[in-house]
Order: sequence, then C-alpha cells, then structure tokens
Amino acid sequence: MKVPITRAALGIAAFLIIAILANWLVSLTPAGNRGADFTENKIFTLSDGTKSILGELDTKVVIRYYASRNTDYTPGQLKLHIRRVDDLLKEYKNLSNDKIRIENIDPEPDTDAEDSANLDGIRSVDEQGNFYLGIAVSALDKKVVLPFLNPSEETMLEYQISKAIAEVTTPVKPVIGIMSAFDLAGTPAMMPGQQPQQPWVIYQQLKESFDLRDLGMTPEKIDPNEIKVLFLFHPAEISKEAEFLVDQYLLNGGTVVACLDAFSVAAQMIGGQPNPMTGQPGGAPTSSTLPTLLSAWGVEFVSDRVLADPVYATLLGGERKGIAVLSLPQSAMPQKDNIITKAIDSITLYLPGAFKRTGGVGVATNSLVRSSTGAGFVDAMKASRLDPSLDTSLKADGTAYDLVTHLSGNFKTAFPEGKPKEAEPEPAPGEEKKEEAEKPKDESLKDAIKPGNVFLIADIDAFYDRFAYNVQNFGGGMQMASPMNGNPSLLFNLLDQAVGSKYLIGSRSRAATRRPFTVVKEMEAEFEKKVGSKIEEFEQKQTEAMTKLQELQTKRGESSSPFGTPEQKAEIAKLQEQQVIYSRLIREQQKDLRRDKDKLGGKITLLNVAAMPALVILIGLGLFLKRRSSTRAR
Repeated sequence: MKVPITRAALGIAAFLIIAILANWLVSLTPAGNRGADFTENKIFTLSDGTKSILGELDTKVVIRYYASRNTDYTPGQLKLHIRRVDDLLKEYKNLSNDKIRIENIDPEPDTDAEDSANLDGIRSVDEQGNFYLGIAVSALDKKVVLPFLNPSEETMLEYQISKAIAEVTTPVKPVIGIMSAFDLAGTPAMMPGQQPQQPWVIYQQLKESFDLRDLGMTPEKIDPNEIKVLFLFHPAEISKEAEFLVDQYLLNGGTVVACLDAFSVAAQMIGGQPNPMTGQPGGAPTSSTLPTLLSAWGVEFVSDRVLADPVYATLLGGERKGIAVLSLPQSAMPQKDNIITKAIDSITLYLPGAFKRTGGVGVATNSLVRSSTGAGFVDAMKASRLDPSLDTSLKADGTAYDLVTHLSGNFKTAFPEGKPKEAEPEPAPGEEKKEEAEKPKDESLKDAIKPGNVFLIADIDAFYDRFAYNVQNFGGGMQMASPMNGNPSLLFNLLDQAVGSKYLIGSRSRAATRRPFTVVKEMEAEFEKKVGSKIEEFEQKQTEAMTKLQELQTKRGESSSPFGTPEQKAEIAKLQEQQVIYSRLIREQQKDLRRDKDKLGGKITLLNVAAMPALVILIGLGLFLKRRSSTRAR
C-alpha cells in the first residue's frame, strides 16, 4: 500500500510544480497579462485613442516609474494607487509591440535611484524626502515629466500618460498657424518716446509650448502638412478668399480653433478712441464671425447682439450686476468626463455672442460650455454700460445656447463652386473691358478626404490680459502673470488635445476605480431626511433649555434659598430629562442606520464569497448531467 500512496503523492507534487511553472511562464508573455474587463465603464481597459497612439509608435519610449514601495511612510491610499498605476503601465507595455520599456525605480533615501528621480524632476511628496510617486516619459532627446501621480486625479491619468507619449514622439514643437485682426505678438513703438504694445500674455505662454506662425488675415496658402492647428482669433472682416483657404485646410483633415466675438471689449481698449465717422474703434472691429464657413458647418453665430444670462450673471465692482458678463461654473459644462473642461472650476465670458445649431450637414456637435435656458440676447452697448434696465427687459426663449462647442467628422465644402473670384477693377473711361481669361481647372476639394475638427468659442475677451490674468510689471520689462479664472486653462486644454495627437481630440477621462456605494449613500440621505428634523428640534429645545436655565440661575441667585425654590429645581430637572430623551432618540436612529449598513455589508460579502463557487458548482453539475445523459443514450 505504501507504493501507490507514494506514487500518488509524487503525482500530486509533480502536478502542482507543472501548474506553478506553467503559470509563471505564461505570465512572462503578453498573453499572460491580458484579461477580460467586465466592469461597467471598462475602467481597466485603455481607450481606443490610446490604443491607436501605441499602435503607431515607430520609436522606443522609456517610462521611468518612480514609486516608493519600501517605506513605512506610505499612506494606505497611496499604496492602493501605486498598484493601480502598476496595472495601467502594464497595459501600455502589452499594447505597444515592445516599443515601450517600463523602468520601475524605488528612490530610497541616499541612493542613486533618489538622484535619478531628482534629475528627472520628480520631487518627494513629503518634506522629509521619504515618498516619491511620479513618472518621466522620454524618447529620442525629449522628455515629459509627471512629478506626482495624484490619486485625486486618477481619472486623468491615462490621458496624461498618452499625451506625454504623443508629445515625446513628436520630434519638433507642433506648429500653430494664427490668423487674427489683433497684433497678438505686440508692436514696436511707432515714434520715439512712445511705449511699444506688449505681446498678449496668452500669446507669450502659447509660444513656450508651440511654434507659432503668424499667417496674417490674407495668407496665400495654409499647408495642412505643416500647420497642426489653425487658430482663428477674432478674424474680423475675414475675406472670402481667406475663408476658402480655411475650408480647404479643414477638408484635408485639419483642426480649426476659432474664437469669435459679438462685441469685443479688448478691441475697444486696444483701438483707443472710436472713429467719429464710423463709430468703430481705431483698431480692430468689435465683432467677428465666419459668415460663409459657419453656415456650411451647420452653425449660426449671433454677433449683432450679446448673450445675457441672469443665472450666470456676474456681480462686479460697486455691486453692479453684469447680466452679460457670464461666470460659468461646472454646471454649465454638460460633458462631465471631457478632458477639456473636467478640471476647470469656472470660466468668465465678457459680452459673448452665442452659437445656434442649424444641423443637417452630417458632422457631430458636442457642447462644451452652455448657457442656461433663461438666457437671451440684448443690446451690446447697453450691456457694456451695465444698464440695469436689461434685468427687466430680457426676454428668454427657453433655449440653452452653446458658448464653446466642438464639431467633428467629414465636412463638406462651403465653396461648392470652387475658389471665389477676385473682384476685377472697373475699366477707366474710354478703356475697353478685357476679355475673360479661360477659367483654370477647379481642383479644390468638395468633400473631406480626412475627418476634421472645429472648436468654436463665442468670446475673445476671455483671453485678454485684463480679463484673464493678474499681471504684475517689474523693472526692465519683466512681468509675472497668474490666471484669475479658468479661461487660460480652457484654451490650453483645448490646444493640447488638438496638437498632441489626432487620437486625443475629443477623448474622455477614465472612470474612477473607486466606486461610491450608492445604496449606502441613499440610506444616509434618507436618514438625514428622517432624523434631520428631529436634530433641528433637539437643537432648538437645547437652546431654549439653556436660555431657561440661565433665567432660572439668575432667579435662583435672587432667591433667599441658595438651591432655588422647589419649582425652579423641578423645572431644571424637566429640562435635563428632555435633553436626555432627545439624545437617546438620536443615538437610536444612528444605531438603526449602522444596523442597516451592517446588514447590507453582510449580504454583499456573502454574495461575493458564495457567488463564484456557486457558479462553478452549477456549471460542473450541468456538465455532469449532460455527460451522463449522453452516456445513457449510448
């Protein structure tokens, strides 16, 4: 009997060894790190945009991942976050076709690893230098650093990493072509002693990240292979020829960002005194639009009046209400998971226009910032003077208007007849009119050859120095500017998406892995609703009791007996008894809530522990019955 037992033991041991070795060997292959994601929002699956970026990698990317794992100072929440980052980076490596190398580094104090972290710009989270959590993404001679992977920004992590990979694999700064009626880059002094016009702060900051090309308002061509994004900033009085070039750029798969305005305060400030003949300021016109392009894109821009919204009106200095100066919080940004607006608390628009959708052109429209349904259009001059009569004369039609919107898809041309003809000068008196030359062959695009993107913003004052930044000027032309609202972030987020990679445009943030227990939250809300009135009643009774006790104390001091009269003692005892009763009531309600929570937790635990074994047993039983029935049939 010993021989069979020995053989059985050896067989079991061999089976276990084979299983362990097989599991280890499979884990070394890409297939071993793959799995099925059954979560509701696919929180453990990389987005299609990220997969496309990784699929097009043609150069090696190194991700140095600094995480302090062997320290007693790591909070439990951060330890859990480190494991989530581990899993996410494994997914990147598995999908990159060996184009991504992950270097896991634990920067312990006084080590080469800590020196490497400091050289990469990763700084310790705590003052003692005990904890690091960040990554440095590098390729060729470019590097992007995420100095701290904040658990509170978990939903943005995939976007940040994908953006960094797209950025380091782009060999040169992305080129942004600018068409504007303003001199955003500033102008030199026109005469001795005159101050030069400084560049706009937003322009200076954009120049740090992008290669800016000033195309002017009458460019000869716009090359989609060179210009990554075409930035139309207040394109006032744009010509049809210029619109045609924008149209062809978009049909070639370009990305257009257009900031338009119904009544530009910046144009008035920069232009100086208005022309007495026209009433317009001396510089750029106060309004701008794209008359031919917008109609072809299925959009109408209201530029003859400005949008007022009592719901988002701004209270200005002197307690004056700016009904057309809109402070738009997160509630005005309908796409809660959009990267562009997700982390912005609020933006402020100054006398903006608004976009109406006319539709019917086959492109997708996504509203990024929208007014309330109580908004309406008012006279621009009255709104600029903060006329209080607008509060009562505003007529809303129940429509929520788009203030920032994104169009995407395969656009159709706004110029079906081809390039607009240039106006020929009239012949001089006595001069014969020249015969029309033979028309050149029309080679312009009529339909998109690649999907394009258009971002529209209904205000340009939002990015003017005075309305977007707190600017401090120092000697020698030095200045320091800090954002006063979310306006600069809105533009930078939008441009970062547009130039980073075509696969990042319109991308969303990841769903959080930490899921709230909504049933428990509802129970707590119901408890607050049920007990809240009792708590208020208790607090009121407590206040009344304190007041009465103080009165009784005063009266007792006036009484001949140091302990007060029997009536006073009875009243004090009654008040104290009431306090005890109400305190007991609150405690009992809280105990009931805890019991309900524990009962729910027990059910969830039982379900988690028993569900999978029960499922395996049922599947096994089903297979057994099926096999047995087939055996009987034979």
